[in-house]
Amino acid sequence: MSAKKKEKKVATERHYNIIKAPVITEKATMISEHNQVACYVDMTATKAEIKGAFEALFDVTVLKVNTLRQYGKNKRFKGRLGRRSDYKKAIVTLKEGDQVDLTSKVV
Repeated sequence: MSAKKKEKKVATERHYNIIKAPVITEKATMISEHNQVACYVDMTATKAEIKGAFEALFDVTVLKVNTLRQYGKNKRFKGRLGRRSDYKKAIVTLKEGDQVDLTSKVV
């Protein structure tokens, strides 16, 4: 029998580029009661990369990652046509008892 070694998770530069900022809304606050965290992530990030970034940066166990892409609308401002930015949002479900303070680690 071979014993499995626990791999030490190292945060790389890519991990810091994946997680952009926390989502600060009423709904994001309400889901935090169910061990979930909402944050904006890189548009090219996959669910596996988001999970790895959370586990490496915050030392928590991620159970599930849900993502959504929001495409920017065309809007008018003072008669000029503009466009809102596209973004990708991730809702990460954590193991019972784990907590993340996104405001302290992500810049």
